[in-house]
Amino acid sequence: MNKTISLCLTTCLSALLVHQAAAAATARKSLKPGHAVQTRAAPGTKNQTLAVPAVAAPVQVAQTSAALPPSPSEAIIVLGAGASRETQTVSRMAISQYVPGTSPFKALSKLPGVMFTTSDPLGAYEWSQQIIIRGFDQSRLGFTMDGIPLGNLAYGNDNGLSIGRALQTENNGAATLTQGAGSVGVAASNDLGGALEFTSIDPTNRFGVDVAGTVGSAATWRTFMRVNSGLLPTGGKFYVSYDYLDANKWKGDGQQRQQQANAKFVQPIGENVKLTLYGDWSMRQENDYQDLSLATIQKYGYNVDNITGNYALAKQIGSAYQSGTAYPAGIGSTNYDSPPDFVYYNAAGLRQDALGYGKLDFRLSDRLKGFATVYGHTNSGEGVWVTPYVPTPAALGGSPLSTRTTEYGIHREGFIGSLSYQAGHHTIEGGFWFENNDFEQARRYYPLSIDGTPDSLHWYQGNPFYTQWQAAFNTKTYQVHLQDTWQIMKALKLNYGFKSLIVDNTATQIGSNLMGVKGADGYPSGSIQSSNGFLPQVGVNYRLNRHNEIFADFARNMAAFDNSQTGATSPFATTIAGYDAIKGKIKPEMSYTEEVGYRYHDNNIQASLTGYYVEFENRLLSITQGTGIQGNASALANVGGVTARGVDAAFNYQFAPHWSIYASYAFNNSYYDNNVNSGGTIYNIKGKNVVAMPRNLANVQLGYDDGTIWGNVLMQFQDRRTYTYTNDSWVPATDVFNLNLGYRFHSRNIVLRGLDAQVNVSNLFDKRYVATVGSNGFQFSDPDHTFATLQAGSPRMVFFTLRKHF
Repeated sequence: MNKTISLCLTTCLSALLVHQAAAAATARKSLKPGHAVQTRAAPGTKNQTLAVPAVAAPVQVAQTSAALPPSPSEAIIVLGAGASRETQTVSRMAISQYVPGTSPFKALSKLPGVMFTTSDPLGAYEWSQQIIIRGFDQSRLGFTMDGIPLGNLAYGNDNGLSIGRALQTENNGAATLTQGAGSVGVAASNDLGGALEFTSIDPTNRFGVDVAGTVGSAATWRTFMRVNSGLLPTGGKFYVSYDYLDANKWKGDGQQRQQQANAKFVQPIGENVKLTLYGDWSMRQENDYQDLSLATIQKYGYNVDNITGNYALAKQIGSAYQSGTAYPAGIGSTNYDSPPDFVYYNAAGLRQDALGYGKLDFRLSDRLKGFATVYGHTNSGEGVWVTPYVPTPAALGGSPLSTRTTEYGIHREGFIGSLSYQAGHHTIEGGFWFENNDFEQARRYYPLSIDGTPDSLHWYQGNPFYTQWQAAFNTKTYQVHLQDTWQIMKALKLNYGFKSLIVDNTATQIGSNLMGVKGADGYPSGSIQSSNGFLPQVGVNYRLNRHNEIFADFARNMAAFDNSQTGATSPFATTIAGYDAIKGKIKPEMSYTEEVGYRYHDNNIQASLTGYYVEFENRLLSITQGTGIQGNASALANVGGVTARGVDAAFNYQFAPHWSIYASYAFNNSYYDNNVNSGGTIYNIKGKNVVAMPRNLANVQLGYDDGTIWGNVLMQFQDRRTYTYTNDSWVPATDVFNLNLGYRFHSRNIVLRGLDAQVNVSNLFDKRYVATVGSNGFQFSDPDHTFATLQAGSPRMVFFTLRKHF
């Protein structure tokens, strides 16, 4: 493999240098403002003459790839020129340069203040996905796709789905991040720390077929096909697409599989109305990687994993636990928080989703326009784990193990509408969002046989022998917003507005729901509301001259309670006694964000520098209510606040024709404001760093793109991170390099026309490191480093992709 990698890199880099030398003469004739450039058209478009404006954001020009055509003058990253808050947009081109099937969060992780980690090279393995921005994790960030809410991206998803299950990589459009707080119109009830807004591409005007195939490390195999209809007699157009991914885990025994289909239809209705219909179907099946502890890594390294291929050993471990006898040699425990010699047999995540929306964009007059969207989403899923703690009854197979599932079912529908009116120097916009979400969740156990080997966990289970609990949850969300953009003078713009948010949560238990532990009194039913009538935002942007601008903004946001049996901020994830202890006392989390920043932009340079201050109030944490010795339950409680101060910086420089360098840096000092009393024990966490958030993040990317050959090398640095609230255990800092190279064929040959090739190397220098921190949650303290809540980063992996447009 190492020889293959070296040969591939040597060949690609040699071609790059030869081609650069041949282009040197052309490079001396670089364009100046006001000149025109003839570009190669994307499929479905005509050749265009583009005028390079006298004042423009820097653009990294990339000639069109026939199989995945970007705009002829598409900037890789745009640093929000003219915005009154910190915002950046990552282009479709930047997302397409990763391995097909890669989560777009990988491309967004280059932006300042963004930390995205996962233990697989594509960033698609959901158990290990972790997104943190300025100290706020994904449960406190807003996510949308074409304006449709994606929920909180929790693994036990109760109100949405990940972007990778909502939209195929090849159909991603630009993605925009607002670090401080999303706009008041974002359809999210939890965006304390910002919002990420994804978009899907539209169908092309010309008929075309795109096919792609990817092969690579860990027996990765992925195929993709998309058919564009071109313009129909009615003036409409559509595309349909399908992909299939099959890969082994990079360690241990197991698979990562996904099938997905997208369809989009756009139809003009007269001159002033446009109808858009979108549909998505996804089925994901993935075996889990084992959570590790620092002690496990120190003793055994990073390649420890579940013993999926050794059912006999798994039965021995289960029998030892059930009988209280000695474990097999080399096995010390079955507990995540015990010494490093624990092991499990197998685990998996299964998800099936269907998402769709219909949207009408309309213009009622030259000044009045708006849109109306209806959407729906259904999900069924299981988190599957073979457990030694509950044996299979003798009559049903007699194994000392059983299969435990956490089962999910989502049925949600909603409406989003907006009207915008232009009145002189004011643009007044208001809107409404409503969603009704019915969510069901259950914990069940299924039998395993004492003989043979269990079937793959990539199939939904049937006929449980025990249901530990089952519940139905309903969430109704109401949000209205109103805002004004006032162009006070040519150089000065003011945004101000507010939103009102009401979220009603109801939980209904099904059956007795005894939790199966001594002293348990079952789970609660009840209702709770999160509401705030005035959540304001104010922002100002002042353009000093054509290259320089400053901005400042303030935002106040609220996050609604989660509504599930297992959610980290759900009031119902406790016993009846625990719920009674907190009912009427807990408050929803709040954040107050202030930003001030500076931007510079000319033909070759974009730069941004932002300072921020955040107060996070009413932080929710599950702690023991009252005195632990009395056997009181753990339940949600407000445990104080968090203060965050930091600086974000980004720099994008096209320093020579076809060459660019991008760099970002973020410093974040997030710390807890209060100590915590849990069960009578005082934990001194005041002034301690927030878990999982590094103080320093940095990215540097060197890129080349002349329209035929392109490539980039990216270095990403993450400072050390802690997974305990008392900060007594840390994961070391790490830096990881990734290499992406591609070649676009420009030929009249029928085989080569519309073809491009791409090589991606993740973790170029084969760094061994901890990727995700907190996959199994966080603890107050872990002095022995035995708490298994870490996921190992994947080693060096290589992928090759061919795309063809017909």
